[in-house]
Amino acid sequence: MDKEKVRQLLEAVARGALQPEQALARLRDLPVDDLRFARVDLHRSLRHGVPEAVFCQGKTPEQVVAIVRRLAENHDNILATRAEPAVIDALTGAGLECTVHAEARLVVVKPMAHEGVGLIMVVSAGTSDLPVAEEAAVTAESMGNRVERLYDCGVAGLHRLVPHLDRLNEANVIIAVAGMEGALPSVIGGLVDRPVIAVPTSVGYGASFGGVAALLAMLNSCAPGVSVVNIDNGYGAAAQANQINKLASKVR
Repeated sequence: MDKEKVRQLLEAVARGALQPEQALARLRDLPVDDLRFARVDLHRSLRHGVPEAVFCQGKTPEQVVAIVRRLAENHDNILATRAEPAVIDALTGAGLECTVHAEARLVVVKPMAHEGVGLIMVVSAGTSDLPVAEEAAVTAESMGNRVERLYDCGVAGLHRLVPHLDRLNEANVIIAVAGMEGALPSVIGGLVDRPVIAVPTSVGYGASFGGVAALLAMLNSCAPGVSVVNIDNGYGAAAQANQINKLASKVR
């Protein structure tokens, strides 16, 4: 149950349209539902403003469907991340309303469009970084943010990035996604006065060590205002950007 639904419940009690016992019955199952194999956090939206997301990797399709179905009883825009084709088939075949974002490897269950607030810019260094960048962009949009994408602007051709500096300076926060040497977030951090969330990707040849080279480069950035999330963690970057953007937009 999210904040708005709890508010509606309390308002119904206040105006006498609902008895307190009836409201208690609706709240009785909160905050956790034990499915034996998973303890579903039904209060995540009340604490963080967005429902619990389901990380599908390592779960069976049946487990994912059961968790998502329980969340869908009280929430919209439920994210199923790292969704492989078998999970996507199970979700779409379960009768749940779904929007599949194949490039982001992400499914939004019970999708509900928002008029996004503020501005989050998602910038990628290369086309190979798009799965991670799209995971960040779609996640941020589902959380109610206005998102703009700027892709394939890596440091090997900075002339592709420079014409967009004005737009980057309009954003409340920037997510910069890069593999290889991972230099893009430092470059952006040196050009704008906005918080930059750096996302290293596992894209690169052997000595990139599956994204470790980019991760270490970003952690050692000398540009101010650059924070770093884990390798390929587009979801984590979007969750942090969502909080920064809504804080700047004064949305609670």
